[in-house]
This record gives sequence, C-alpha cells and structure tokens, in this order.
Amino acid sequence: MKLPQFYVDDIIKNAIKEDINYVDVSADYLIDENQQGKAKFLAKADGVLCGLDVALRVFELLDSSFKATCFKKDGDTLKKGDIIAELSGKTVLLLKGERTALNLIQHMSGIATQTAKAVELCKGTNAQVTDTRKTLPGLRTLQKYAVTCGGGKNHRFNLSDGAMLKDNHIDAGGGITNAINILRSKLGHMVKIEVETRNLDEVKEALEAGAEIIMLDNMDCDTMKKAVEMTDGRAKLEASGGITLENIGEVAKTGVDIISLGAITHSVTAFDISMKLV
Repeated sequence: MKLPQFYVDDIIKNAIKEDINYVDVSADYLIDENQQGKAKFLAKADGVLCGLDVALRVFELLDSSFKATCFKKDGDTLKKGDIIAELSGKTVLLLKGERTALNLIQHMSGIATQTAKAVELCKGTNAQVTDTRKTLPGLRTLQKYAVTCGGGKNHRFNLSDGAMLKDNHIDAGGGITNAINILRSKLGHMVKIEVETRNLDEVKEALEAGAEIIMLDNMDCDTMKKAVEMTDGRAKLEASGGITLENIGEVAKTGVDIISLGAITHSVTAFDISMKLV
C-alpha cells in the first residue's frame, strides 16, 4: 500500500500550522538559524514500526537541507533500543518538527503493533483481522495503512466502497430481505452487500436474501459456530463487537472469515519512540 504524497503533505502542513503558528519562542530565540544538527529516532519498546516516511516528510517540508539515513522500514519489528533512523539538518528546524513527527510515527506504530498482536493470536485459523471506519477524522488513510503494516486487512475506506446494512438501515428499509432487494435493484455489479445480524434467524434471512457478507454482531462463540455451519461457505462471515485481544483467539477458532476491531484505530496506545539530538 502506497500512501499518496499529497494526502500526507496536507496532514503534515495542517499539523505544523497548528503547532508552530508563526514563531517558536523557544528554538527561534535560542538557536542560530544556520546551526546544523544531528538526531536519531530511537525505539523505547518492542513493537512494529509504521509511519517512518511520514515522520521524515515533516522535516523535508521544513528544511530543504534535511537528510536521513534509515536503518528500519515500515512493517519491521522493533526491539527496545533500536536506532530507527539518523537525521541531519538545521537544528532549529529539527526541534520545530520534532513533536509533529513523533506524534505521527508513534500513533501509526501503535496501530501497527496492536494489529500485529491480534494477527498473531489468530494464526492457524481462517480469520482475517480487519479495521473499521472508527478512525480519527482526517487520519483514516494513515491509520488504515498502519493496520496493513501490522499484518491486518482494511475494511471499507468510506461509504462508497460497499453497502453495509446495519440495524438502523434495516429498520428504515423495512427488514433485511426488503432492504437487500431494494439495494440489488440499484447497485452496480461491483458493489457487495453486507448485513449486520443479531441472531441466527437474521443470519438465515440474510443468507437466503443473497447477502455476500454477514456480520455477526456481539454474538457468543457458540452462536458464531452455528452460524458458520448454517452458512457453509455461501457467504463470508464477519465477527464484530466486544472483541479484544483476550478473546480474539477463541473467536477466530469459530471458523469466521473476518474479525473487525475498532479498537486498533480508535483507542490504540502510542508506541514509544524518542528523538534525541546527537
């Protein structure tokens, strides 16, 4: 997955405007603008790296003389104490960009690290770990890219990618079968339909109505196993709701095809990376 540069640059420019405003009263008044400096990105925990190019781009946009030597790349496993990259450029601009760069790389690496843990817990099963649309406004592409660096897969990027009938859609559309029939009469051949279900009766109805993907919402593992048997490969099954690292392994063993977790994007802990001047 390649992040579009214009998208990344827009995020960075907005973040820099927010943080620097028009003057840095610490660095600008303390350090000569032509002083050259060196720094390094250092891993302070074990995890998975993501967002290195994004973080380095912060300094590139601030300083035309900036250069970096990278020892790791996105998707690499990090050990505490690893040097990720060495940076060189104007000292004042290294300091100005530090917080923005770290905010991005720490957040993205936190997502990649958490995703990797979930993927590892599902090894040996048919289940794929995916994200959701529960992302921070404006950062969705960065967050979904981080999920792929951790070994996960992406769910919908936006509402145009696929038709998902959740409980409110179903209620407003006159039930599962009626809602699917209405959509089928209007959707193009490239768009799949996913239906959220809360019990086995709804699973059966969604299956008979021709849903390609059926979400098993907040079901226990025994019910999910029955849904797998009932479906018998005629539709993809997605487990969602109430899934954590503590129970994801058991959910994966039910035989579902997809396990979606909002927590890997909306409430992930930042991964600890520091920038030290040398």
